[in-house]
Amino acid sequence: MDLHDRVAIVTGASGGLGRVLAADLARAGARLGLLGTRLERLEGLAADLGLPPDRTLALAVDLRDPDAAEHAIGAVADRFGRVDILAHAVGGWTGGQSLVETPHAQFGAMLDQHLLTTLNVARAVVPRMAAGGWGRIVAVSSPLAGAPTATMSAYAAAKAAQEALLVALAREVAGSGTTVNVLLVRTIDLKHERDSAPSARNASWTTPEEISAAVAWLLSDEASVINGARIPLFGG
Repeated sequence: MDLHDRVAIVTGASGGLGRVLAADLARAGARLGLLGTRLERLEGLAADLGLPPDRTLALAVDLRDPDAAEHAIGAVADRFGRVDILAHAVGGWTGGQSLVETPHAQFGAMLDQHLLTTLNVARAVVPRMAAGGWGRIVAVSSPLAGAPTATMSAYAAAKAAQEALLVALAREVAGSGTTVNVLLVRTIDLKHERDSAPSARNASWTTPEEISAAVAWLLSDEASVINGARIPLFGG
């Protein structure tokens, strides 16, 4: 993957997946906007990447707030001159209760976490990608969006809404040089338990490195014809 001087924004950058995505993008030559909620962790990640200060920008931001999202992404664009890539790795889930038992606030929280953050960053990056004639948006979702299970209604509904938004956006940007795709992950295997302690429970889990490899392919010129795809990464 050669992303020399491309500008990539990673949301949820200080999380387990976000750190791997940021490291792989940095190795590929990208300049990085690292977005999350805890500045000290983002700055620690930037230091760990070993990039010169003029190749990274760490910003603490609440992406549920449309004005805050626009301001943060505008700051990345101002710093580096453009925005080319959005790797949207904001996570969070809730579950374990039936629909009637789930507090109403949990539905709102999940919609905020998944639908609203996606809406706000997409509205901020798409015009900037269009101005440059090239862009890649990749988000991480779940197979539960299309095949919900019991006691996961709030999370599944929010992920389904997120995916509907992204697939509609893919249709809108088709032919513009920008693509929008979704990776479906059942569980992110941060501790690599699938390899260290394999079981039926974790056989379909996906490591951050595997997710990052799929992102890298979607960022490539060879994948420019892939748009609006929902790609499963849980086939183990």
